[in-house]
Amino acid sequence: MSLAVELEGVCFAYPGGPPVLRDVDLAVTTGEFVAVAGPNGGGKTTLLRIVLGLERPQAGTVSLFGEPVERLSRRSRIAYLPQRAHLGIDAPVAVRELVAAGRVPREGLLAALRRPDGDAVAAALERVGLADRAGATLSTLSGGQQQRAFIAKALAGEPELLVLDEPTAGVDVDAQEALASLLEELHRDLDVTILFVSHEFGAVERFVDRLVLVRGAIVFDGAPSALPSTWHDPSHVHGQARPHVHP
Repeated sequence: MSLAVELEGVCFAYPGGPPVLRDVDLAVTTGEFVAVAGPNGGGKTTLLRIVLGLERPQAGTVSLFGEPVERLSRRSRIAYLPQRAHLGIDAPVAVRELVAAGRVPREGLLAALRRPDGDAVAAALERVGLADRAGATLSTLSGGQQQRAFIAKALAGEPELLVLDEPTAGVDVDAQEALASLLEELHRDLDVTILFVSHEFGAVERFVDRLVLVRGAIVFDGAPSALPSTWHDPSHVHGQARPHVHP
């Protein structure tokens, strides 16, 4: 199996600050569904930004699909849903227009939408259950529906790697469960590689192939079933770093 993501010996610190990440090795196989969890300030979002090439590590290497991240030949292979993605809640943007913007990485900013683009947008809306709300403005959707609209935008670009940063933040438990089920469906049906980054992992725990806990370094990397039962308490994720556990 080929690797979608590979980090070797990655170290990172912001200017004048203490180390955020130390000697991080991480390999995500194409087609995996991986959750990365950890406390606020533990380095998980920095790790994500390094994976995307938005930050450069002081040491180590980062590769996506076998290419150095800074020289990735097709950025359209990646879709990124940032934390609390929004346009401004009052922006008069139709859901269909938002999702169509997901074609830009593939077709270019000034390219006119063609029939294949329209088909991809329609398929993405159908996939997330928003086909009947395509003409609605984004501001009229619930928080969970808005999050699904942004996932549809990511899917419209037909990515091979979907990266989500805190996708369940600010939505209720029912919406979290619906989102987790949607991601499991995408993983199963589209064979897309998913990197799900959050301070907690309960919503997706039963669906992911692997769980990675980060607190300055990777302290656990394995199947959720191999996680010690006491660690399922969120206080353990937010607590002190523990030795790496080999499942």
